[in-house]
Amino acid sequence: MYDELTQVDIDKMKAEIEHRTRVLRPQLIEEVQRTREFGDLSENFEYKCAKRDKNRNDSRIRYLERMIKTAKVIDAKSDEEGIGLFDKVTIFNEMTGKEMKLQIVTTLRQNVLKGLISKESPVGKALVGHKVGDRVQVVVSPEMQYFVEIRSVEKGEDDASMEISAY
Repeated sequence: MYDELTQVDIDKMKAEIEHRTRVLRPQLIEEVQRTREFGDLSENFEYKCAKRDKNRNDSRIRYLERMIKTAKVIDAKSDEEGIGLFDKVTIFNEMTGKEMKLQIVTTLRQNVLKGLISKESPVGKALVGHKVGDRVQVVVSPEMQYFVEIRSVEKGEDDASMEISAY
């Protein structure tokens, strides 16, 4: 399975790898060496924290490299009719009776708390390709389904201002 990402996503991941490799890694290695000198490693909390931080950095680098390697680069342009990537959408959730504003983004940039919904999520899958006035069924699971009405769509573009997810 591959993730569908834009070229901007790939460029942001490459920049993060570069920073983590050239800047963070040497600092973290130095911190591990410095804390190692504190004595008994079995009781050295600072050393354990430094090792943990170094390992997290290395893990993040591997994760990003794997994402780049397996990614399918897609075009961020959507058609004029339907909802597409980076469009800002206002929907009315019939189940909760509330209106929501959200933006359709790639998986790497999703942040539900900021209203950034992945195109791979149940809501994103349901909305992509539809237009204002459509009543769309969102299928979360076979037991959980609900309808939303698309109230407005503001066409968006990949302006590269959105951060990629930490994990």
